[in-house]
Amino acid sequence: MDHACLQTFLEELSEAYRDHHLLVVLDGAPSHRSEEIVCPENVDFLRLPGYSPELDPVERWFQEFRRELSNRIFETVELLQKALGRALLPYWEEPARLRRLTGFSWWVEAVDAL
Repeated sequence: MDHACLQTFLEELSEAYRDHHLLVVLDGAPSHRSEEIVCPENVDFLRLPGYSPELDPVERWFQEFRRELSNRIFETVELLQKALGRALLPYWEEPARLRRLTGFSWWVEAVDAL
């Protein structure tokens, strides 16, 4: 992902939730540090310190994907997409599952305090 992909994502996210104020957590990925990113008006960034995966809630979610998808060979992009869909489906069907993985109590309290 590059800064252009992130910019597109932010614009789409902003438009989809135009009546909300959004907080987007950014780690130290190069695309997240780009000075070319224009933050939409209803979006703020929370930048995590460098080399701190323990602070990034999504890291725990990624561990679940790695268990499901690592060390596998997919003969086609379509097969990879199907495997991703199967891996994501439980989180769409049961959002509380994602909250259990990513909703550290200190994290939720800090966001609520904003």
